[in-house]
Amino acid sequence: MDSPATYVNWNFILISIPNLLMIAGMIVVFVIALFAPFPRHTEIVEREDGTDA
Repeated sequence: MDSPATYVNWNFILISIPNLLMIAGMIVVFVIALFAPFPRHTEIVEREDGTDA
């Protein structure tokens, strides 16, 4: 905490390592959220005649 952060320099991009790790983590969470199977709500619909649809 007392020392300055280490920076990465790619031509026109200058970013600190902690910020780079935070951005990479957010991208990983976003990709997981895209492909994660979400629970689906299945509802049994009952017809007026008493049979299931």
